[in-house]
Amino acid sequence: MANFLFIGGLGLMELLILLIPLAIWGYAVLEIITGTFKDSIDKVVWLLVVLLVPFFGLLLYYLIGRRKLAN
Repeated sequence: MANFLFIGGLGLMELLILLIPLAIWGYAVLEIITGTFKDSIDKVVWLLVVLLVPFFGLLLYYLIGRRKLAN
């Protein structure tokens, strides 16, 4: 009965550990693409930072980059 929780040798916890950061990263990329920044070049710069430096770029975007979004 519990065999459905194992997909490709990964259990439910392993899948959550992999999928939650991926979902946060995807949300950040979507937010950058659809967002309006104060300067037009900021969108390109933040997109490159998040895509090329996955963990630290995401951390920097959530700490610094979200403040640069135009309200």
